[in-house]
Amino acid sequence: MDLKAKDKMRNDIWETLENMEVSQSKKWLHGRIPNFPGSQRAAALLRATDEWEDTEVIFSSPDTAQKMVREYALLDGKVLIMASPNLEHGYLHIDPKAAEGNEKSASTKEGAFKFSSQVKRFPRVDMVVEGSVAVDLEGGRLGKGKGYGDREITHLFCENAIDDGTPIVTTVHEIQIVARVPKESHDRPINMIVTPERIIRL
Repeated sequence: MDLKAKDKMRNDIWETLENMEVSQSKKWLHGRIPNFPGSQRAAALLRATDEWEDTEVIFSSPDTAQKMVREYALLDGKVLIMASPNLEHGYLHIDPKAAEGNEKSASTKEGAFKFSSQVKRFPRVDMVVEGSVAVDLEGGRLGKGKGYGDREITHLFCENAIDDGTPIVTTVHEIQIVARVPKESHDRPINMIVTPERIIRL
């Protein structure tokens, strides 16, 4: 039941974004984390928070919508841990010094490989930033349906890289906030939502 409800919610969000022509991506939206309009404003809003100020190491999914988050992390001298697309190459460690002057390129899915090394042992991660298709105000998060976000967060917990006090953030468009995300036992909650307009701490 929850699987069908999740699929319906994803399709509703993708269709709404397409009909409103609010996606910045030229690619077909279905099956993807949408690159929403205002993603750069949301990243700037996150960058201005106390939580961001207190970080030294930031983990990010490789989604295009979070590209500016990754670029800001490197520009601000923070170590960036990035999941490789579909986790095919594990996790990438990008030292801001190695990417100095090339932060824009190093924050992309393709460019990250040029400036990174493979993560063999996770450092302490101060903030996790995931992409989402939909979220709710109780911490529910819906990804694109492949389970990568939940796997990444679970892996970080298992490696003792994060704990229950770690900010687990997503940046989304306001229309991606729904009344309730259908939940399953393996779903990992988030505790902070940032849109182009506001910051929501859960």
